[in-house]
Amino acid sequence: MLTQLKPGESAKIIAVEGGHGLRQKLSLRGISEGDFVRVISNQGPVTVEVDRNTVSIGRGMARKIRVMRV
Repeated sequence: MLTQLKPGESAKIIAVEGGHGLRQKLSLRGISEGDFVRVISNQGPVTVEVDRNTVSIGRGMARKIRVMRV
């Protein structure tokens, strides 16, 4: 899960375990399966860097994102 990564760790998104609405919300923020992310902060909302952009998402959304450490 994305919430299990520590600040500074990088990972590849391998699955989004949610419905169409969740996938669309993440896509609008630039997050989709196959992307590489780096965690900036996981205190409160989870803040990640993806494709040189900084994005914050709620912990509930972050729990539904399965990742593989790189």
